[in-house]
Amino acid sequence: MTDKLDKSAAGAPPADRPPVADDSAFSGPPAAIKAIPVRHYGRWVSGVVVLALLVLLVIAFAQGDIQWQAVSDKLFDSTVIAGAGRTLLISILAMVLGVLLGIVLAVMRLSKNPVTSSVAWLYIWFFRGTPVYVQLLLWFNLALIFPMLNLGPIYKDEMTDVMTPFMCALLGLGLNEAAYMAEICRAGLLAVDEGQTEAAHALGMSHGKTLRRIVIPQAMRVIVPPTGNEFINMLKTSSLVYAVTYNELLRSTSVIGSTSYAVMEMLFVASIWYLVMTSVFSVFQYYLERYYARGSSRSLPPTVLQKIKANLFGSRSVA
Repeated sequence: MTDKLDKSAAGAPPADRPPVADDSAFSGPPAAIKAIPVRHYGRWVSGVVVLALLVLLVIAFAQGDIQWQAVSDKLFDSTVIAGAGRTLLISILAMVLGVLLGIVLAVMRLSKNPVTSSVAWLYIWFFRGTPVYVQLLLWFNLALIFPMLNLGPIYKDEMTDVMTPFMCALLGLGLNEAAYMAEICRAGLLAVDEGQTEAAHALGMSHGKTLRRIVIPQAMRVIVPPTGNEFINMLKTSSLVYAVTYNELLRSTSVIGSTSYAVMEMLFVASIWYLVMTSVFSVFQYYLERYYARGSSRSLPPTVLQKIKANLFGSRSVA
């Protein structure tokens, strides 16, 4: 009797070990998991509220005393188109001036020469610390303190003839933008590893050649995105040159509105043109950022068409 108990005890599994399940019980396919999505009622409520507010806004503008026919008639008026072209021109020229001067100021800020770095800091401090509207008025009224521009044998003329509305707008916008671009460029230059500069100097490259061929091409990945934002902001800030009598988009539409008594309608026309220009350059900025992201990311960000295809056919392809 004792031998039988010992044999049965020897064949039984230990008390702390779970019994081994029979493999025949798991021979079939696993049961499908029924996933129950979480219901977000707050999203539906917020969506309904936003749609209701949007409908109320559309109804308010539809019932308002607005001559929508005047908006459509004056949208492609020759005066308005010419004003939009001048807005685009002054924005591009001011941005080019700001970028070029900003690069110079950024290099001066990073210089070990205390004089150049201090002058660059003083420039940035002044132009970032005062409103661009005030700077435009300073350039416009510069003849009050300097009636003549005398550069000796090089050039001499009255300041009122030199500081035309176009020149006031260009200097006011461009010099102000240079202060912001200097900080953007400085951040981009500092983002490049200093070891690459040391390696270039060890190969015998000069400081200027190192900047042109090594540092600046890599810094463009950091500089391009905020530069695109600055240009889009420049398109809107250019409306401030109205104060120096430069005949850009806002001034052109305002003149038409004051003579035709359609002030609000012409403001809508100006807003439409600003939206069109900023939207076009936003798309251009996106593809420019995508171009400079080729060497920094493994997969490029999708284009607009790729996003649309993913939203339309993404769920179908996954299924």
